[in-house]
Amino acid sequence: MKETMPVLSAGAGLHETLALLTSQLRPDANHKEDMVFLKDVFSERSLSYLMKIHEKLRQYERQSPTPVLHSASTLAEDVAEELQSGPMSAEEKELLHLLTSPHLKAVLSVHDTVAQKNFDPVLPPLPDDFEDELDEESVKIVRLVKNKEPLGATIRQDDSTGAVIVARIMKGGAADRSGLVHVGDELREVNGSSVMHKRPDEISQLLSQSQGSITLKIIPAIKDEDKLKESKVYMRALFDYTPLEDKATPCQEAGLPFKRGDILQVVSQDDQTWWQAKRVGDCNLRAGLIPSKQFQESSAALLPLSWSPLLTPSLPACLPTEDCDCEGYFNGQYIAGLRRSFRLSRKDRRGSSREANVSDQNDTEFLIYEEVTRYQQKPNERPRLVVLIGSLGARINELKQKVIAENPHRYAVAVPHTTRPKKSHEKEGVEYHFVTKQKFDADAENNKFIEYGEYKENLYGTSIEAIRSVQAKNKMCLVDVQPEALKALRTAEFKPYVIFVKPRIPESCRRRSAEEDLQEMRLSAQQIDQQYGHQVDQVLIKEDTASACAELRSILERLERETFWVPVSWVKA
Repeated sequence: MKETMPVLSAGAGLHETLALLTSQLRPDANHKEDMVFLKDVFSERSLSYLMKIHEKLRQYERQSPTPVLHSASTLAEDVAEELQSGPMSAEEKELLHLLTSPHLKAVLSVHDTVAQKNFDPVLPPLPDDFEDELDEESVKIVRLVKNKEPLGATIRQDDSTGAVIVARIMKGGAADRSGLVHVGDELREVNGSSVMHKRPDEISQLLSQSQGSITLKIIPAIKDEDKLKESKVYMRALFDYTPLEDKATPCQEAGLPFKRGDILQVVSQDDQTWWQAKRVGDCNLRAGLIPSKQFQESSAALLPLSWSPLLTPSLPACLPTEDCDCEGYFNGQYIAGLRRSFRLSRKDRRGSSREANVSDQNDTEFLIYEEVTRYQQKPNERPRLVVLIGSLGARINELKQKVIAENPHRYAVAVPHTTRPKKSHEKEGVEYHFVTKQKFDADAENNKFIEYGEYKENLYGTSIEAIRSVQAKNKMCLVDVQPEALKALRTAEFKPYVIFVKPRIPESCRRRSAEEDLQEMRLSAQQIDQQYGHQVDQVLIKEDTASACAELRSILERLERETFWVPVSWVKA
């Protein structure tokens, strides 16, 4: 009896057809391998799922759905306002919480945008007179949509030919996103107006005043440059930069202002003089110009020796002028080592016969950028070293003592070394490591101390091994040092997190002696900030001991669970 193919109903879906076809495949002697192959393909579960999805989408398309309303966001706001006008039940409170949540607000905003079908502006047709002049081999017509943002390109004038050339494309700007304009292109017309005899600043003004659709006639560069892949290089700025005060920048309005400590993503280093960068956390898509490390270092090297490397220099103009359309755009327990008697008071400092042994402050070092990366402490890693530095009046030792006393199993200090005699109640390795002067001098000669000093004819110091001893017990080591010791501590081994503690200083005081003390405290904080602020991760303003302890505890807890920016060398080492 001849077997017949079952008949599908008119409403059968594509996945049902596929299933039926699979069931009818019968291997024969001549095509056995082909039939087995087809059956395996058609029986694939993922293919069946794709067919079902396709079918559902087609059904949805045939229904020609239309949005019920175009203002869901406004309706949600009205409902929330109505709910808040009187007493609410538990269900109403829950509804209000949902309507005011950022995630639902974002979904409703997207819904309204899609419902209005307001995606991209409609571009008008090209003018008829373009067709007569168009030479596909030598000229291209570029149509861009420009809103309130700058076009994101700078131009310059060729000295020999007078041609207006695209000098650079700012990453993330409108020109860059289009992919149609390249460095080296010659600009001939803007919105039908010739720019052949215009100055670059006139063209820039023309571009800045244009909104919506902009039509450019361009002669492409002989060889279009490939779009550069966006760099994943991150830099911590070690100085303040204000483009509007920098006469050397090719376009001040296109520059990226930043403060010391800002994290910058350098998206292009193609230009050896001016990099393109974005500030991490900024919502602005367009990159800005920043001086390259080499350029800033060479400029700083030309300044007088008295210049501080942390201050932004006023540089002479040295590059060909570029112009852009950006004008106006940037609008009860004793804890070991808590006694730090070798920390000299301000009266004793002047007469001390031995100063702290620290790195030479006279080394010439131009602080520009530091390459950084994200780092999070792993469970099996030793805790990071916490370094406390403070200005006069900060009383760091008191702050450290309270935090450690609250949790001595989690936090500890490095036990100092001293040459003074041991007292009857003291134990070796608890309050201090007691050593002879000869031993102390030998260790100091071999750079085993991060810092040391003399107090009342006795030597005191904190050794590197004392820090390692704390970390080996899987405890977080807290040390308070003079700022000069930071250079020796900032290594991949310790990965220090530096906290600068400053007391809250009142504006003025009635008594003259107290006012002098306040002024000295201000100067102390300013000097530390100016010389070492680039190495500080967190500034802690100490208004009172209780609040400062709470903030310090919070910082220490975050260090163990959050991600922080650290120098690349600490992670790669």
